Amino acid sequence: MAQLVRPVVRAMPWRALGAGAVAGLLLAALPRVASSDPNPWTALLLLRGAALAFALGLTFLLDDPARQVTVAVPTRRMVRGALRTALVAPLAVLWWTAAVLLIPAKVRPPVGDITLEACAAAVVALAASAAAVRLTDEAEPGPRVAVALLAASMAAALLLPADWGLFATPDTKNWAPGHNHWAMILTAAALAWSTCGPEPIHRRRLLPTRRPARSGLSGA
Repeated sequence: MAQLVRPVVRAMPWRALGAGAVAGLLLAALPRVASSDPNPWTALLLLRGAALAFALGLTFLLDDPARQVTVAVPTRRMVRGALRTALVAPLAVLWWTAAVLLIPAKVRPPVGDITLEACAAAVVALAASAAAVRLTDEAEPGPRVAVALLAASMAAALLLPADWGLFATPDTKNWAPGHNHWAMILTAAALAWSTCGPEPIHRRRLLPTRRPARSGLSGA
């Protein structure tokens, strides 16, 4: 494992992860910079946007331009993916702490509840990335997964019933039930992530294998 750290660090998509982190911090800082009397609803919306921005960066975590080479190494893909996640996890904790502290205290939403939402978004992003790596041979599925996650988030905000409370505010009756649903999403995403982590035992062939042409002398 120690021998893997240096090559894994060099292969990490730091630019994509950094872009998501910077975009999230900029969103979280807007209530403090733009207004002396920020709105609690606006602060909540921007903090959710910050969590989504960081989650979009996480969709690139498993991108590996050398995937066709590393697939033959003795170290299992699940171990390599777990190592990437372990390297990012402390940075993610520090980033989220900074994002929450950038929101003024008087309009800051309940930290535990909004952290649950952020964790669910991050694990959904990781599960989607792991599924793309498992089900396709694409070396860098991150852009496609990011677009799909962004589209799914917008669709959820527009189409899911208000009774679910996924995007409720602390002053509504749907706040607590909504976070029960967020916990369910987090659990389901974690299960999907663990399922898609290992290499499949048998890969489906996308194209039929051509049989070699028989020589005219084969029957002689």
